Amino acid sequence: MKKVMIPLGEGFEEIEAVTNIDVFRRAEMDVVTAGLGEREVEGDHGLKIETDLLLKDVDINELDAIVLPGGMPGAENLQNNDKLLWLISELDQRDGLVAAICAAPIVLDKAGVIEGKNATSYPGFARRMPSCNYTEERVVRDENVITGRGPGVAMEFALEVVRYLVDHEKVEELKGELLTNF
Repeated sequence: MKKVMIPLGEGFEEIEAVTNIDVFRRAEMDVVTAGLGEREVEGDHGLKIETDLLLKDVDINELDAIVLPGGMPGAENLQNNDKLLWLISELDQRDGLVAAICAAPIVLDKAGVIEGKNATSYPGFARRMPSCNYTEERVVRDENVITGRGPGVAMEFALEVVRYLVDHEKVEELKGELLTNF
């Protein structure tokens, strides 16, 4: 069973966080949420989530993937966490999956994992991702990095993560159950 960590910073984008958590669990992946400093984290629109653990307690050796929801100031809070940047960089060096949606690809840039790779983000964040080959595609996969544009592509993004970590058949099964057609 693949283990995915979803860190939540204050001001995270709720649609992106909850969609990823839900889709990954439907795909029978082991999903853990991690708060940066507190277990209760509030999203950009007031939704509060109690995380499974604190980021300081995450063991890199147990992870297959790190998936970052965007939102502001959530993405900036993630970007300013040295432990998270180290985890992302270390997982990337081990060829684990690092993925980010909306504003969160700026975290991948700061961690140094999208240099020279194709990546996307929410409109207006390209200038904060100078190391990548920026594109405006909805979801972009380049080797072990997946990025997505924003809340409207959260389901598509989550299914691409499932495709990478599990397989195409699981994605097709989920698409049928979730009544989605992309």
